[in-house]
Amino acid sequence: METVRDRSGTRYLLVKRSAESSRVRDPRTGEERYVRNDDLEPSDESALLAAGRATPTAVREDPDLRGVGDERTLGLLREIARREPVGVLTLLDSYDLCESDLHGSLAELRAAGLIEPADLDGITLAGDRGYRTTERTRAAFDATRQDG
Repeated sequence: METVRDRSGTRYLLVKRSAESSRVRDPRTGEERYVRNDDLEPSDESALLAAGRATPTAVREDPDLRGVGDERTLGLLREIARREPVGVLTLLDSYDLCESDLHGSLAELRAAGLIEPADLDGITLAGDRGYRTTERTRAAFDATRQDG
């Protein structure tokens, strides 16, 4: 996944590009929409970093999420929450992380009790490990959705 900017400078995560338009997602709200390709330009910001930076302050300050070490890892947690359950191969294919960086971030999130292994039978390739957020992570994200 890559980031793009529209003419006003607003950053989006590029979900899918077609000949005439692209489906983009606002990293703050998760809202998706189509934008003409002519109105978009590439951004050099990492998609996970953009997702982490767009995390609401209430989530950042949640005591249960203090185990997240940096914005890129917070972005990874948000993306796992959005796509769960999600396989490691899907994460490697979707984001700009090498295998060792991804596994390090996943280990950090597991050690903090923020993600857990998930059964992916029938969802991804056989043998692919997968993850989902824990109940307390979902509660932290849900609390901010209810607040506004």
